[in-house]
Amino acid sequence: MSGLTAPKGTFDVLPPDSARFLAVRDTLTAPLRRAGYGYVETPVFEETAVFSRGVGESTDVVTKEMYTFADRGGRSLTLRPELTAGLMRAFIEHRLHTGALPVKLWTVGSAFRYERPQAGRYRHFTQVDMEALGVDDPALDAEVVALAVQGFRDLGLRDFELLLTSLGDATCRPQYRELLVEYLAKLDLDEETRRRAEINPLRVLDDKRPEVQAQLDEAPLMVDHLSDSTKAHYDAVRQHLTDLGVTWTEAPRLVRGLDYYTKTTFEFVHHGLGAQSAIGGGGRYDGLSAALGGPDVSGIGYAVGVDRTLLAVQAEGLDVGASAGVQAFVVPLGAEAKRLAVRLVGQLRQAGVSADTVYGDRGLKGAMKAADRSGASHAVVIGERDLAEGVGQLKDLRTGEQRAVPVGNLFEALRTAVTQEVGDN
Repeated sequence: MSGLTAPKGTFDVLPPDSARFLAVRDTLTAPLRRAGYGYVETPVFEETAVFSRGVGESTDVVTKEMYTFADRGGRSLTLRPELTAGLMRAFIEHRLHTGALPVKLWTVGSAFRYERPQAGRYRHFTQVDMEALGVDDPALDAEVVALAVQGFRDLGLRDFELLLTSLGDATCRPQYRELLVEYLAKLDLDEETRRRAEINPLRVLDDKRPEVQAQLDEAPLMVDHLSDSTKAHYDAVRQHLTDLGVTWTEAPRLVRGLDYYTKTTFEFVHHGLGAQSAIGGGGRYDGLSAALGGPDVSGIGYAVGVDRTLLAVQAEGLDVGASAGVQAFVVPLGAEAKRLAVRLVGQLRQAGVSADTVYGDRGLKGAMKAADRSGASHAVVIGERDLAEGVGQLKDLRTGEQRAVPVGNLFEALRTAVTQEVGDN
């Protein structure tokens, strides 16, 4: 057993760092809860078709990065490489489109991609994902973008940038596709890239290789070929974002890594993360439901990487979630004191106070070290002599001040002390 380690490209989140991870996750999801989005849980694996049809056959995610396997019944299943397609499958299966629209959903969980591990890019990662389904409204697009911005702002992030563009829709993409295919046909591209261009030529614009990018300077841009209706939609989105106080950078060459995006498309990058600068992104995907066999309804959403956002928080030196620990600690000395300590800790926890005690046979010195490490502001020390006198010693671990409190009053005295500490801060 001593030789077992986490799989390559994965990692464990352990205390005290896990407190920061949870703080980032909860801060990113809080704006969604306040905006009335409902929480959803979907399986971490789906039928492979959910992702091949939803994410897109031409994407690196489908062609190179999915963890796909056959189960004992011979069914092809895949660990989810992203959360949107599975959530859309649930939306279709449970006929959520038959109720009030838009349907507003969010989820958070692990995703898996077989990639070359590097700083900021893992094979197992956690995403916050949200979707607003069933209504095509520029104001809804702006709401979605603004909720992501609010999450970053609530964390205290400042060095992030919103990249924004429009990828058109079915009324203008076909004509633009012809122009792009004609342009790409003249370039010096390898066979694999040409095959990708045949399926979705937009994918070539997303190719990060310098030798490919050097040939794309004069490539036609979707934003220059929008239909009147799509341009009006994009203009309205930008006006709503302005009204919401959200700033952005126009990014006409932005192509997200999944095939289902249409119209409003965006990405968040952080300038302190180097090459792996993306911390989240999303857009509108009005054809995804139909591609998965559901009704032809519109949708928009985003995914934000919890792991990537935590790296951004650390890059800016923010002290998010660093105050992990308990508020109160009880130090018993002797068997009778242990019974009192267990009962007191239970009462405190039931009252909403985070509390702990020492376990195992430790002397006063070791027990007080445990109290100091716990992060508690106050402790109660109960020794045999104290019990004989019917008291416990309430100690302020910050100042060292200590006073005797009757056993019957320990719960209220300790709860009042830590509550006062929270109020002072």
